[in-house]
Amino acid sequence: MSFKTADLCDDFSSELKVCRAEFKSYGKKRRFFGPIVTVKVFEDNVLVKEALQTVHKGSVLVVDGGGSKNCALLGDRLGDIAESRGLAGVIINGCVRDAAELAQLNVGILALGSNPLKSNKAGKGERDVAVTFGSIEWKPGSYVYADEDGVIVAERPLF
Repeated sequence: MSFKTADLCDDFSSELKVCRAEFKSYGKKRRFFGPIVTVKVFEDNVLVKEALQTVHKGSVLVVDGGGSKNCALLGDRLGDIAESRGLAGVIINGCVRDAAELAQLNVGILALGSNPLKSNKAGKGERDVAVTFGSIEWKPGSYVYADEDGVIVAERPLF
């Protein structure tokens, strides 16, 4: 289904929260939406991989990496998992790497930037918890809509 975040804001402004974080797009899909699944980590992507391997098709994995730009939380291998499992997208409050390869994947990928350094592998963090960044709270089960104009979150599906 086609949508524009600007039109959704016009029609549902009282129900939406607009993300204030400035993301860069790394995946082939520039427009995506779906139910939110969350991971909260810091410079460690073990739980990101676990979530990518288990979330439902059409979901959007929201990764709160604490805004760290010290290392990447997703690269080409995890991007391949996201694409093969049919995720609508991945939104990272942190960095990615392998940007050229991610650009070829048919999945939405938003992040604050890129960094070639891989993350730690300690497995620390939390899954399926509410996280806050970009001036909004991201709750599992809420819906996110992303396109070239920005990212918005609603408590329910809007169409």
